[in-house]
Amino acid sequence: MNDVIDRDWMEAALRGARPRALAALLRYFGTLDEAEEAFQNASLTALTTWPQKGPPRDAAAWLIFVARNRGIDALRRRKKHEVLPDDRFAASDDDVETELARRLDDRNYRDDILRLLFVCCHPELSATQQLALSLRVVCGLSVTQIARAFLVGNVAMEQRITRAKQRVSQPDLAFETPDREARSERLSAVATVLYLMFNEGYAATSGEVHVKTTLCEEAIRLTRLLLRLFPDQPAIMGLMSLMQLQHARAGARIDASGNIVLLEQQDRSLWDRELIAEGLALLDKALQHRHPDPYQVQAAIAALHARASSPSQTDWPQIERLYETLERLQPSPVITLNRAVAVLKTQGPTAALEMIEPLAQSLSGYFYYFGFLGTLLAQLGRSDDARTAFGQAIALAQSPTEAAHIRAQLDAIGGFHNGDRAHEKKATASTK
Repeated sequence: MNDVIDRDWMEAALRGARPRALAALLRYFGTLDEAEEAFQNASLTALTTWPQKGPPRDAAAWLIFVARNRGIDALRRRKKHEVLPDDRFAASDDDVETELARRLDDRNYRDDILRLLFVCCHPELSATQQLALSLRVVCGLSVTQIARAFLVGNVAMEQRITRAKQRVSQPDLAFETPDREARSERLSAVATVLYLMFNEGYAATSGEVHVKTTLCEEAIRLTRLLLRLFPDQPAIMGLMSLMQLQHARAGARIDASGNIVLLEQQDRSLWDRELIAEGLALLDKALQHRHPDPYQVQAAIAALHARASSPSQTDWPQIERLYETLERLQPSPVITLNRAVAVLKTQGPTAALEMIEPLAQSLSGYFYYFGFLGTLLAQLGRSDDARTAFGQAIALAQSPTEAAHIRAQLDAIGGFHNGDRAHEKKATASTK
């Protein structure tokens, strides 16, 4: 591999190992600050060691091994510990770091991530702080990605995360593994984190790949573990079903050229029917509890798409009614925007436009709002207004794939006029 590929691989490996390593290191060091500092030190060591000696067999275990060695002096001040081999041997064929990872936890350390989620969702933190801290520490999302999920600015989100870290570092806050009762109290927050984690992978707001399969699959894996802990919770069943039904379409969402394929144009033979069947069965089980919640309603919407053999068979009136239910359960401008898509199918572009125009201020930084607005305006023959909306969408695009999708729609109505290039220039910088 050349240097560029090596660097990209290392950065991806460090991001992927972060949740597992932090989970084990938090258990070992006892505080989030120490665990994060140890992980950062180990990451710096990896950036200099891996290019010379080659990558380890298990990046997370290697990082745990080196991080623990780097923090050994701090640990001596608190408790006795076993003597460890010098970390220059960490990338050896003996894989001593893998054995150490096993000794750090009496159970498989990989499943400690879910435990770390419950720890981050401490009731002393506000709901927003719980979610932001979990997405940053456990899921490894950037501040920009988290801010996008909450529809706030980067600075505001950075401040929330900083305050959350400061709070959990206070000596009066027991930042430890919660018991069964505490886990039940924190269940809703943990489920929300997993939902947002999956959405980030599904939307892929950064990077070249629009569908971040790894992030989606990790969210599904953790939700499966959560369902084992709470097997009778219809909300978790609904969340699991929703993820499965959405992820089943992953193979059809991007074409061979890397372009976005909208739902109606997707090759449905590429959908994962086994995953769909599992999601539908779990949704039916959840609905039997007769305790509807937002996850179940969203899963029911996804189920209607999954059951439709072709776009023309989609039950859009029922989808619109389900979005109305979702609006009552969880009022949100994004949900209203999604409902407007169904209204477009049932009542036409004029009704859909009337529905989303009041959302302009609250969704002023939302890529999908301006993309859909441009689509409606184009259908109504308002090409100049559509170009403006599409230009704003391109300026807000978080990946080249998103920007390319909007440019294709612009081409369909004749592209930009000379006076509309400001958005295009801004977007070019934002998507490189």
